[in-house]
Amino acid sequence: MPRFVLSALIAAVALALAGCDQLGIESPEKIAAARTAEGAAIGGACRHAGRAIEDCYTLNKKADKSAVFAGWRDMNDYMRENKIDAVSPELENPVERASSKAADATAHEADTQTANAPKDATEAAH
Repeated sequence: MPRFVLSALIAAVALALAGCDQLGIESPEKIAAARTAEGAAIGGACRHAGRAIEDCYTLNKKADKSAVFAGWRDMNDYMRENKIDAVSPELENPVERASSKAADATAHEADTQTANAPKDATEAAH
């Protein structure tokens, strides 16, 4: 009898594990395929927007670089074959915006220091 219970338990566990996809538990293979597809979509979108591959890597640091490049290259080939022009991005590049904000902050700090500095030697003496 214990052998039957053990067999039934093993069968029940195997059946439960077979339904993991229905429970929303994703396998490592499924997660890797999703990351690859997402990277390819990012690369294709970057190429369609006329972005250089290096900019695409900078804007999407967590994406798989090989998948991003594959998507960028596939979109490049597609656009060449069908004579499709790149679409200029309407939004400002977040990397440029961040460097612009840093430059503005540095300039503002320099202006503040200049405004608070003594005007001439007589003012410094008082």
